[in-house]
Amino acid sequence: MSKKTKGQIEAEISELIMKFEKEYIGRGPQNIKTYIIEDNILIKEKGVLTLAEQQLAKEETGVKLIKELRVKLIENSREILSTLIKDITSLDVLAVHSDISTENGERIIVFSLEENLERKIMSK
Repeated sequence: MSKKTKGQIEAEISELIMKFEKEYIGRGPQNIKTYIIEDNILIKEKGVLTLAEQQLAKEETGVKLIKELRVKLIENSREILSTLIKDITSLDVLAVHSDISTENGERIIVFSLEENLERKIMSK
């Protein structure tokens, strides 16, 4: 990892995740923000639901379908996402967690890393 600020790394991760989602899912979120917190990377996305998903979210069965689909997409792309994160941080990803709110169209993705990235950045 070259000598970049925390903000630069967070922006780079946001950009890569946005690009990945556009290519893999077909559209990215309206807004994305990344936070490096010790050995975690937290990504908060807004405006992730498609128009079809917004309609589905009006019913309980639709909410379940959306959540299952979005969790499956992240699970199936875990290896790709982990590689993207490692390319930027030089750290292995130990776990990936995600959840989506069908009420407000937000999604959270958390990457757990092998080491404290925040400390690593500050020590450079």
